[in-house]
Amino acid sequence: MTMTFGIVLTPRSGADWAREAAAAEQQGYRTLLLPDTRFTPSPFPALAAAAAVTTSIRLRPNVLAAPLRTPAATVRETAALQLLSDGRFELGIGSGRPDAAAEAQWLGASWGSAAQRRAHLVATIAAVRAGVTPAPPVVIAANGPRMLATAAEFADRILLAAGPAATESALADLVRTARDGTDRTLRFSHQVVGIGQRLPLWTATKLGRNADELSAAGAAGMLPAEPSAAAEILEHRREKYGIDEVIVPGELANDFAPILAHFAAQGC
Repeated sequence: MTMTFGIVLTPRSGADWAREAAAAEQQGYRTLLLPDTRFTPSPFPALAAAAAVTTSIRLRPNVLAAPLRTPAATVRETAALQLLSDGRFELGIGSGRPDAAAEAQWLGASWGSAAQRRAHLVATIAAVRAGVTPAPPVVIAANGPRMLATAAEFADRILLAAGPAATESALADLVRTARDGTDRTLRFSHQVVGIGQRLPLWTATKLGRNADELSAAGAAGMLPAEPSAAAEILEHRREKYGIDEVIVPGELANDFAPILAHFAAQGC
């Protein structure tokens, strides 16, 4: 089981986006990820632009809010990305953040109950797998028991959508819940919250977190800046929980670079 790394970036201009996408590929990231919110560029055209300046990096929304699009619309956009990227697209998808109901209203989309959103998610995945060739890998973001059960049944990979203060014990609980009731081998992803004393601006300002507080709480997303120490933690989680993809916020790319280089040197 090889450890892979993804980076979350957001376009600021066309030229910057092209440079950042190409740089992420050169730095050794396997996957380029882009949020799907009202306040960030639409992921499909942005990822298509990234596909044009790269050759090997995978391209994934992080994650599509399924209720914001009909299954047919997602099939159409996914097919376009698979064509333009020569099959490098991955369908990162979820049932929608708790605060995304307002975004659905703004777009004129139906939000629905949690059960209705899960059903819409499943219908979207089925439509993509039936209507897109090659069918992309499906990565489902999940946290609660019902979404984890849905992800365990339908996903190729599960993004553990834990909060910034989630401990390793909390991650273990999410993995255990997902694995209950399925014989499938599940693969998991987890996003870095901070490195050393560095946090992304959103986490520090909008969420009001600080590195000392999160470290003291045992937040699993906080990694030490020392590469070998960080690598030991990540390798432990890979072996014990199957967390074999680490997602890095773009703001922490410079801080994560020595850790990425450590894995490259080890051939992991």
